[in-house]
This record gives sequence, C-alpha cells and structure tokens, in this order.
Amino acid sequence: MDTGDTTTERDPAPVSERPTTAPEGERRSRSGVLPRTRGLLSSWWPPGLRAPRRLLPSRGARRAALFGLVVCVLTLSLVNALVAQPFVVPSGSMENTLRVGDRIMVNKLAYRFGDEVRRGDLIVFDGSGSFVHGGGAGDSDPLTGLFHKAAGLVGFARPGETDYTKRVIGIGGDRVTCCDADGRISINGMVLDERAYLYPGDRGSTVPFDVVVPDGTLFVLGDHRSASSDSRDHLGQPGGGMVPVDKVIGRADWIVWPPSHFGEVERPRVFARVPDGTHG
Repeated sequence: MDTGDTTTERDPAPVSERPTTAPEGERRSRSGVLPRTRGLLSSWWPPGLRAPRRLLPSRGARRAALFGLVVCVLTLSLVNALVAQPFVVPSGSMENTLRVGDRIMVNKLAYRFGDEVRRGDLIVFDGSGSFVHGGGAGDSDPLTGLFHKAAGLVGFARPGETDYTKRVIGIGGDRVTCCDADGRISINGMVLDERAYLYPGDRGSTVPFDVVVPDGTLFVLGDHRSASSDSRDHLGQPGGGMVPVDKVIGRADWIVWPPSHFGEVERPRVFARVPDGTHG
C-alpha cells in the first residue's frame, strides 16, 4: 500500500543532490540573474569615468533639442522685429506712469495698418537725428552686441542708446504753447489738464515755448517733466526737437513686469477733447 512517503517529481531534490552546473541550454546570463544591475550602476557611476552610452541622450534626441531651440529663437526674433518687443525702462523720465526697471511691451503693428499716432500715445522711437545727432556709439564688441540682442528678445536688455520712451503732446499742424499763469500747456488754444499722468508736484513745463509742429513730426514730453530730456531741450537744434513719425518704433501698450505694476497703458481721456490743429 502507498504510504505517501514516496517523493514525487514535483518535490524539490535535496540540496546535496542538485547539479552544480546547469545544462548548456539552460544557463542564464548575468543580466538575467541580476536584471537591475545596470540600472543601479547609473546611480553611483564615478564622476571621473565616462558614463555608458545608454545613459546619455541619443544623437537624434540632441539634434531634435537643438532644432527646437533654433526654431524658438527664430520665432522670437521674427515676433520682436515685426509684431511686439519688450523694452526695459532705463530712467525715471516717465514716472509715475513708467518706473525704472519696468518692462513694457511695445506694439509694432499699432501704426502699420492705417492708424496714425495720436496725442497722448506713449511711444518708443529712435531719437537719432532729433534727440541725438551724429549717431550713437554702438557696441564696439560684436560679442557684447550679440548678447544684448539675445537679452532683448525676452526684455532683459536696456533700449539702444538712441531709443526713447515719451508721450506724444503735439502732432503735425498743432500749436503747442507754455505756459499760462498756472504753468499749464495749451494745444491749439485748449488748456491741457495733465494731472492724471503728470508726476506729482510737476507743472506742464518750467521752460516757456511756443511751437508749431510740422507735418509728419511729433512733439513729445516725459511725464516727469522736471527729470525729462525731451522736445523742449532740442528746440534750438536741427529738427527743432520734433520726432519724425517714421522714426517711431511702436506704441507702449502694456506693462508686463513687475507683477505689482502689470497693466494696460491707457491714453488719457483729456486728449480726446483737443481740437484739430489748423497750422501748417
């Protein structure tokens, strides 16, 4: 009778009876015995040794990353050249509307499709020939110029030496005069109430003037009149301190940095009531 003491085929053989070597077809590689060994190597690979190729990005991945970077740079360059560009405010001449270090977004399409520069607009323009004569010094080091342009793509570079941000006070045909008994400016006979944007404590101007703005040019002032070098300072120079319209880079529409000063740059309502000029 079967007592159940017989060892079946399923029962494991005693350790002493197990073969010390597996048959040739049944041998397993080290990677099969220790499947995690190679993964563990990457966590403590000596820094002085070259890492296994499998731990580095493939050549295809590197090429794809480089291609993506080039596309991003070209796209940013195109947008900056044609659509909008960030600028850093370098001085306090436009306080309190714009503060030192503010980053403004300049709309380069604002005047390219029939719209004209309006009184009260905040513009960025190239002052060569009007505010600066003989051209700027420029970057003597090409590498410095390259870094400046790259930083300008994301608004971390200051404007060029001949770029200015001012408010348009008079357009072609306007007669702009200053000052009345209260130090206020008049445009085409209308006294301009500038309290909404003028720097606290400033008057329209401490320098009297009476000018007629030629067609195709602009008369511009800073909001911080006592700290702004603007059209008033160049009245006796070639061009009379007037900015040619074709030198306008764009209109400052937004303050994008810092977050505490984020917002749209609005045109003061007072300019909507100014009568058209009749002077030529």
